[in-house]
Amino acid sequence: MQRAARPTGRAGQRGRPRPYRRVLLLGGASEIGQEILAALELPPDAEVLLAGRDEPRMAAAAAALPAQVRTLPFDATALATHQAVLEKAFAAGPVDLVISAAGVLTPQQVLDRDPFQAGLLVETNFTGHVTTLLGAAARLRAQGHGTIVVLSSVAAVRPRQANFVYGSAKAGLDAFARGLADSLHGSGVRVLLVRPGFVIGRMTGGMDPAPLATTPAAVGAAVADALHGQAAAVWVPAQLRVLAGALRLVPRPIWRRLRR
Repeated sequence: MQRAARPTGRAGQRGRPRPYRRVLLLGGASEIGQEILAALELPPDAEVLLAGRDEPRMAAAAAALPAQVRTLPFDATALATHQAVLEKAFAAGPVDLVISAAGVLTPQQVLDRDPFQAGLLVETNFTGHVTTLLGAAARLRAQGHGTIVVLSSVAAVRPRQANFVYGSAKAGLDAFARGLADSLHGSGVRVLLVRPGFVIGRMTGGMDPAPLATTPAAVGAAVADALHGQAAAVWVPAQLRVLAGALRLVPRPIWRRLRR
């Protein structure tokens, strides 16, 4: 018998537990992606597909999950291989939840010196999501149900000079996810857009936390909670929604001076 996900917060109390029997995590080594899986409290008979490059980290994640886990080789920058990865993921049956979590955060000064690295960052944080999610959306539409979780960022609201390549990639992904949600309206497929602030974790190691910093576990819990409701987007922490509105109003001469 399937164990219901534990409700958290008001959304969890309102919503009905969703039976995620097969889950695909694109970016299988992602800390946030793995915390989302943990927060879902999947039952032992669920199947999780971890698609990524880092086999040791995916193996460690698999050992920590109560569900059945299978790994798939996946490189977000190898665009020509993405449809084959999806074919393997959907071959055994319907997929109920697709989490798109692949991402890298390379310092802007490194990108300034090496434009090729900037291109790889954009392919990982934007283009790779486009190719995989268009393919996944078509399959979810055909099966008539499913949910897509897309990890955006508060950096998408208004890219800063300190990380404008990363911010612009996330801005593109954010816009794409909103358009994808509109295109899937009425199909039975839902898109949940996640906009975390500064996340203290492996990707941001060595950096000083920004105001309203959060953790992978907090993002995972917020996403699991939001999946019980009907929200199209979730900010983590929730106060970022107000801050994001204020950021859009900062005059450009002042904005240029901001380093964080």
